[in-house]
Amino acid sequence: MKALVIGAGMMGSAMAYDLAHSTGVGGVLLADIDGERARAVAASIGPNVEAHALDTQDRPALLALMRRVQVAVGATSYTHNVQLSSAAIEAGVHFCDLGGNMDVVYAQMSSDAQAKQANVTILPNCGLAPGMACVIAAGGAKRFTKVDAIHIRVGGLPQHPVPPLNYQLVFSAEGLINEYLEPAEVLERGALRRVESMTGVEELTFPAPFGKLEAFHTSGGVSTLTKMFEGRVPDLDYKTIRYPGHCEKFMTLLDLGFASAEPFMVGSTVRTAREIFEEMLRRKLPANGPDVVLMRVSVTGTMDGRRRTLAYEMIDRYDERLKITAMMRTTAFPTSIIAQMVAQGVITARGAFPPEQCVPLEPFLAELKKRNILIQETLT
Repeated sequence: MKALVIGAGMMGSAMAYDLAHSTGVGGVLLADIDGERARAVAASIGPNVEAHALDTQDRPALLALMRRVQVAVGATSYTHNVQLSSAAIEAGVHFCDLGGNMDVVYAQMSSDAQAKQANVTILPNCGLAPGMACVIAAGGAKRFTKVDAIHIRVGGLPQHPVPPLNYQLVFSAEGLINEYLEPAEVLERGALRRVESMTGVEELTFPAPFGKLEAFHTSGGVSTLTKMFEGRVPDLDYKTIRYPGHCEKFMTLLDLGFASAEPFMVGSTVRTAREIFEEMLRRKLPANGPDVVLMRVSVTGTMDGRRRTLAYEMIDRYDERLKITAMMRTTAFPTSIIAQMVAQGVITARGAFPPEQCVPLEPFLAELKKRNILIQETLT
């Protein structure tokens, strides 16, 4: 099989690396609007990665590249994902992406009939959370005869936190603010509810050196799990993990209007507070130190006639040898695995839906293990 990766940034470069080093992948096309960046990344990976300059608005050029492969992967802004899905259906190729906005995901899912007719699979939300964590939660729930609660906790953190926010940009500033501003969906006592992000702060503990951390509601992490389990699971939620105190400090900035979309004049230029805030985050927050991704997924319910809790835990660290961040590994590598599964026939369902609805858990965990992304399972 051959694959097309659209976007040669941090996630796209990691996807291209994983695809190029996977058995059964005969070649990778790496496309970016910045052709020089695509060529530099391709050269750093190896001769089986072919670089292309591509503007995704140039539909004929996009279709021409898609028709050379069996699966395309979107590693650009989520704002491109609807048109990339449409192009993939027209080209007759499978498509996966990292998601990032549920309105966009639902727009992609509305093309389910067209995807089925074209005999292709469109899989949005394939990254970390949404993505891997949701696949694990859905797969774990299948082991129970009755599920009472699903709790997902995920966070990307610097290994060496620096005040005042004790955070580094492990993905885009735009995406971070979206997670903190947009409402989160939860199931609470059987009811589907929307709650404000950056609320519901709780304490949780991970093994040393992390110790006590905090987690709070943020948007998008559950993907479609709330819809899947509505009426079947009373309680389901997703919270983001941070070092203690992060939520209160960031909320202060939001309360002061730093993320407002209201335009105002800066000299002769019209800007918004959010645009300036995003730029300040990019300039002031570290972005290249060693990071860690923490994940804990717990499912509680009835198994074999007894009340049990099944927990999955992951601590994944920056790859010093390859210079690949933990966030790149745990976001891009699962997406690469899912893309290969659909292209190689492990996933046979056709249409447009997120991976928690079709990715088989055990083969998925086995592929993660090959990449040294280790998920520890406990049953109590």
